[in-house]
Amino acid sequence: MIEKLTKLAAKREKYVVGLMSGTSVDGIDAALVRISGSGTDTALEEIVFENYPWPDDVRKRIFALFDADSSSSSDVCHMNFLLGEFFADAAFGVAKEAGLGIDEIDLIGSHGQTIYHIPEAIDSDYPILSTLQIGEGAVIAHKTGTIVVTDFRAADMAAGGVGAPLVPYVDYVLYGGGNQTIALQNIGGIGNITVIPQNGTADDVIAFDTGPGNMIIDYVMKKLRGQNYDPSGGFAATGTVCNDLLSSLMSDKFFTIKPPKATGREYFGRDFCEELLRYVKKTELVDEDILATITAFTAESIAYSIEKFVPYDINKLIVSGGGAYNCTLMAMIKNRLPRIMVSTQEEEGSNSDSKEAVAFAILANETICGNAGNLPQVTGAKSRKILGKISI
Repeated sequence: MIEKLTKLAAKREKYVVGLMSGTSVDGIDAALVRISGSGTDTALEEIVFENYPWPDDVRKRIFALFDADSSSSSDVCHMNFLLGEFFADAAFGVAKEAGLGIDEIDLIGSHGQTIYHIPEAIDSDYPILSTLQIGEGAVIAHKTGTIVVTDFRAADMAAGGVGAPLVPYVDYVLYGGGNQTIALQNIGGIGNITVIPQNGTADDVIAFDTGPGNMIIDYVMKKLRGQNYDPSGGFAATGTVCNDLLSSLMSDKFFTIKPPKATGREYFGRDFCEELLRYVKKTELVDEDILATITAFTAESIAYSIEKFVPYDINKLIVSGGGAYNCTLMAMIKNRLPRIMVSTQEEEGSNSDSKEAVAFAILANETICGNAGNLPQVTGAKSRKILGKISI
């Protein structure tokens, strides 16, 4: 096994598949990339990106795992292996799209599916942080015959970090060393930002979760209109923002916490959304105004986070993730940050959807090459750590 890993680490170029299922549980993002080098010498070519939607019944079962009242240890156990099967199938699929056999893939990096994340101590007797991503790496490795790296967050949390965000290290690898201060804002289910200062080192990078991304918008849209999301933000565009409700949402304690900080569905998920819906039922707000306001909530949380916690003057903000396709949200962000050039990943020549899948392909390569993949000033870890667990 050691010989196999050593040979892979020394290989000049590798075909690597990155796999990711995010907090929105839309499906498996699969990116096939060609990587040469490692660390700041990494050279990357994205070859193919595909999204493989979860079957409706599996998606419902994943959502059931988020709630202790609707899941059990046996459910988690079974779904861990079942999702491993689906992640393996996604690796086969993206290789086929690229015209490659699975035997030509050198490495797979799979983030898996987060079902629970505890970034702050909840047990006074045993005040430890913890996280759980499922999609068994041994299943993926067995089905594909490929070396697989999974469970990237655990090593950082074992070292006292909050386990997120991890993409900022990749952002630095790809964007560091420039003559502008660049911020990269991902808007998936949750929003997170990376700020790379002009000519800065890895130690100068700032990154943290900014709050809800699409999660609340999607949940409320489903409840009010029976749709999984607001296409292009068109529904929110017909409403008027309620400033009183927006101020109330922004008074949440999460926004007072200084980085490093991370959040997820366990905080801005169902319970948060149901409380919000109970509140708005007592008002005269129509559906359009509610959607406009919660869309503005995401925009405001991003702008506020930059103004409150970023000490650098940002030249450019590059937005990725599903939120980049929400025209109403993008317009709100640009309106709130008039002094910053705001663009999307597409406008910069790459793919908003593929960013996180590509990131875990790069992080897998860093693991195989023996390089740390976390940034302690970002996650709060006591030291830099080589991330992930290897299945062969």
